[in-house]
Amino acid sequence: MNQPWKKTGSKPVGDFRIFKLRSDFYLNPRTGKEHDFYVLDTVGWVNVIALTPARELVMVRQFRVGSNTVELEIPGGMMDPGETDPVATAVRELREETGYAGEHARLLGKIWSNPAILNNRTFTVLIENCTLKHGVEFDSGEDLTTQLVPAEEIPQLVADEKIGHSLVVVALYHFELWQRGLKKC
Repeated sequence: MNQPWKKTGSKPVGDFRIFKLRSDFYLNPRTGKEHDFYVLDTVGWVNVIALTPARELVMVRQFRVGSNTVELEIPGGMMDPGETDPVATAVRELREETGYAGEHARLLGKIWSNPAILNNRTFTVLIENCTLKHGVEFDSGEDLTTQLVPAEEIPQLVADEKIGHSLVVVALYHFELWQRGLKKC
């Protein structure tokens, strides 16, 4: 039966503003050999399912450097230093990126972002009855366009690969499970 491997050491490799890189050393329980693994040490991430009274999702289009593409996504971002409440972060990110605000903000789901190399979690927060109430407050590296998408169109957009960010797709799956009554929040 699989079990956690014994950690024998760790050493920092670099600090790159949005993440730190470290090398961790573990013993393989099957072979007894030590292996080193790189871990990206980063803060939690938050995705926002912002639902309007007309059952539209507040979404954004933005350029992503890693893929060199413009992606259709839900609002979200990194938790700022000192932030410990993903719901409060989600409310802030929604307001800053889109100008929308709503009611009944609550945690809908959480996942390990990529447990092979990342040590953080991504939180999905549902906010209902969202309406445009503020101007946007983009970070210096952001350039977003807000788009309202009917909730019933989301599964087809994912199926047609019009939504391609894996953590966004996971958040939308949490939303789908909630709509079916399989996910409580």
